[in-house]
Amino acid sequence: MDAEEAAGPSHSDAYEAFQTAMNWLERQPEGTMTQLVLHKRLRDMAAKKRIGKVELEEVNPHLRGGRVENHLGKTTPGSPDRDLNLNLPVLSSRAQHDKRFEKPGRQNDSDYPEMAKEAVLKALHDAKLQHTDIKQACVGYVYGDSTCGQRALYLVGMTGMPIYNVNNNCSTGSTALFVAKQIIESGNADCVLALGFEKMERGSLSAKFLDRTNPLDRHVETMADIAGFTNSPVAAQIFGNAGAEHMEKYGTKPEHMAKIAYKNHKHSVNNPYSQFQDEYTLEQILSSPQIFGPLTKLQCCPTSDGSAAAILASEDFVHLHGLESQAVEIIGMEMTTDLPSTFSDNSCMKVAGYDMTKTAAERLFRKSNYKPQDVDVVELHDCFSANELITYEALGLCEPGKAGEFIDSGNNTYGGKVVVNPSGGLISKGHPLGATGLAQCAELSWQLRGLADKRQVSGAQLALQHNIGLGGAVVVALYKLGFPHAHDRNSGLSIHATTAIDKDAEGFNASAMFRVLEIAMKEDKENLISKVRGVYGFKVKNGPGGKEGYWIVNAKTGKGSVEFNGKTKPDVTFIIDDNDLVELISGKLNPQKAFFQGKIKIQGNMSLAMKLIQLQKTAQNKIQELRSKL
Repeated sequence: MDAEEAAGPSHSDAYEAFQTAMNWLERQPEGTMTQLVLHKRLRDMAAKKRIGKVELEEVNPHLRGGRVENHLGKTTPGSPDRDLNLNLPVLSSRAQHDKRFEKPGRQNDSDYPEMAKEAVLKALHDAKLQHTDIKQACVGYVYGDSTCGQRALYLVGMTGMPIYNVNNNCSTGSTALFVAKQIIESGNADCVLALGFEKMERGSLSAKFLDRTNPLDRHVETMADIAGFTNSPVAAQIFGNAGAEHMEKYGTKPEHMAKIAYKNHKHSVNNPYSQFQDEYTLEQILSSPQIFGPLTKLQCCPTSDGSAAAILASEDFVHLHGLESQAVEIIGMEMTTDLPSTFSDNSCMKVAGYDMTKTAAERLFRKSNYKPQDVDVVELHDCFSANELITYEALGLCEPGKAGEFIDSGNNTYGGKVVVNPSGGLISKGHPLGATGLAQCAELSWQLRGLADKRQVSGAQLALQHNIGLGGAVVVALYKLGFPHAHDRNSGLSIHATTAIDKDAEGFNASAMFRVLEIAMKEDKENLISKVRGVYGFKVKNGPGGKEGYWIVNAKTGKGSVEFNGKTKPDVTFIIDDNDLVELISGKLNPQKAFFQGKIKIQGNMSLAMKLIQLQKTAQNKIQELRSKL
């Protein structure tokens, strides 16, 4: 039965709609989600004359779906704050599909054990470990029988280790990581696997247990009491109503949510792991089929099959196995569940988890001594574009009510204050429930290690992860490189796969200097942006084979940025030879002397040109700092 048939004929009179719905309900099997959640609400809503079309289908999969995250950590004696993600968490979808997440049913010959095996073996390979090095495992999945975690790991190797099966709805994977981190911090193991996978059914997923209370009944009832209930998917209603509430309170427009989807689809083009890699215009997104309220189809995440894994280890374990150059540290991780305000404050934003996220984020930043403004890159739970919008404010990335301005200014993408969902997010990358959060962690680990290829966030040093599940739980975490000096020594100063060090820039001696300058600007210990407030162009001549290169140093907005062949118009341009630029930035060449000697030519704003010495000092200080660690 489709939704139209279920809801009965369209009536203008609320009572007739109510009677139609109640008659249909009485013909349904006892204990269904419809019976459990809607029966009481239908009566209440009819009495309040708010009922129109009534959703009489089974709960949308997103309501019972899980979302996952992945972190890694252990505290060791003498270093209680060191939580290390020691390997590159590796995404894996179906074995024969180029590591992408896939639409459910696309590969019927691949089951969850095969998907899990692929992810775990790649994680082990990246960490240069054997499966026998893992002492415990936490495995997250939403749709599966008990002990699927054990069955999934049989193909990797059977060691008799403890295996914990985790299900926490949309935050299942992050919960598995949270538990794995606690195991390491407790000293009960020094190497723990976090694994997440999902093999989803085709189409909408029905409730599995019809003879007991659904854990989301209060969320659905509260939302319906605030905003009514329609025949749209329930999850779309919960998050769509949250977006509508933001529009009503702050004047946000549907275009703002569409711009988020536009950004995430655009980001996914460069992600080989993404289920969808198509770019859409803003008009195409706005004109795609409406799902609910401001949300159209291209603003909603799909269901998917896939798996992901991460290996967590103690700092002592890292040193013992020589993994410093690839270790990613969890600076902090916080989990929060529903607060009384979820149901008491008459707010659809809070039903959707706003207060959970806000509480967890505030606690995370307070304990870690970082601020939201310090973050360079974020993987955020964009199950619907509306959720990404309200979460900007809950995480502190912008002030309450300012999400629309944050979006319009481009501060959520490359060239802005912070890059949100460079992977394409759930909207494009896909959403295999048990693997989603681990995929977020993988993306952030790649970004911090400089391995994200075309989607690399230039100079990314601090990463934030946000993962939410209705029902409810949210996990937020901060990541950075565990041993930055080891990473620099291992890969050199010219870390390619960043915006500043493009492949076309390889071979220029200046590349390493611009990379150092970029890192220093991100740290901003010199308060450079406030001192300079300018955009500099560097036309570098006589590079490898006589090649010419062009760099843009933006020291005007945000934390600053460095781009090779950037499109930003400079306020002043310097023309200089490759070797002379190295001498200049390293402090061996005086800018004024170089100008009078003809080694530097200047075009544009001369007063800004005089501030070149500020860039020079910033780079010099960073070079000295790096040398002291080598």
